[in-house]
Amino acid sequence: MTSSTDLVSSIIDTLRASDNGKSMNLKKLRSSVLTEEDKSSKKLFKEAVKQLEKDERVSLSSDGEVKLSKSERKSADDEPAEKKKKSKKEKKHKKEKKSKKRKDTSSSDDEKESKKQKKEDETPDNYDDEGNGEEESNNEEAEAQHDDPADKNKPCKNNPQGITRLFIGNLPFAITETTLNDFLNGSITHLKWITDKETGKFYGSAFAELRNSKDAAKCMQEINGTQLMGRPIKLNYAPPRDLEDWPPKSRVITGGKVANAAGQAGGKGIKAMSVKPEGCCKLFIGNLSYDIDDEGITKFFMTVDAEIKAVRWLFHKDSGDFKGVGYVDFWNTEACEKAATLNGKNLLGRPIRIDWAE
Repeated sequence: MTSSTDLVSSIIDTLRASDNGKSMNLKKLRSSVLTEEDKSSKKLFKEAVKQLEKDERVSLSSDGEVKLSKSERKSADDEPAEKKKKSKKEKKHKKEKKSKKRKDTSSSDDEKESKKQKKEDETPDNYDDEGNGEEESNNEEAEAQHDDPADKNKPCKNNPQGITRLFIGNLPFAITETTLNDFLNGSITHLKWITDKETGKFYGSAFAELRNSKDAAKCMQEINGTQLMGRPIKLNYAPPRDLEDWPPKSRVITGGKVANAAGQAGGKGIKAMSVKPEGCCKLFIGNLSYDIDDEGITKFFMTVDAEIKAVRWLFHKDSGDFKGVGYVDFWNTEACEKAATLNGKNLLGRPIRIDWAE
């Protein structure tokens, strides 16, 4: 296997030997440097490019172009640069001689020659006929094209493969499509809840397609590991497998046999929660055991640090029998959200049904 040091040297040498002597597309560079493009070799290549970028020896643009730094180009181009300077001096000397011989020419001709000489003297040494002197304007054009739909999967910083699909894990069972989309900066275009194929039970994870590779990179950098409804969310890049039908035709789907309503993650056997009212501090609870009491429900919700403010049980008007349902008030909406994560959990041998209430 190629060592990291050899790989770094090979990358620099390959860039210097490129058509323009300073830059190359990332994938083309990888193919030129690696003899075998297996998983471990690609990983070493990626680490080498990152190290070079960290050392400021190369830079990686948003369109996947790896470019040598000025210092690296200078060390390789010292000799040609000297030749260019020498050639310029010789040309200047010759023109000065010609100028002396043409003392009797008209003043207008002398003025034209002077302007031409001045223009050549002001030309920067790093300018060449291939248009490298227009680098800044080209970069501006590249920035202007960034919002083009064709740029959706373009490699970018922290996302060199241009991946737009993320795996999302450790989700609360009460999560909804709206809540998750807001959490990911409104960047979700398609969502698939991961559920049991037979029972439809939600596994607490999902696949999300984002608008573009930059949105995916931003989520990985800024959101991965942060809290959502009391749980640290795990994010990973998850490119679709070969022949996988992705993105799906519908905006929100599940992996089970039954699609859920309102974008709710909960699967078959757990009724989908409605859309949460703004600032909600109250929950409806159902499918309760007839043995439930105030102490039991208080301890149940305290397992997720959701302190109850008040509880109200519902009874049949005629018989006075307990209906197996009730309402619970919490001190704040944060506690209410934590309590909602217990939707479908067993309480006294029965899966509790929870929904938002006003």
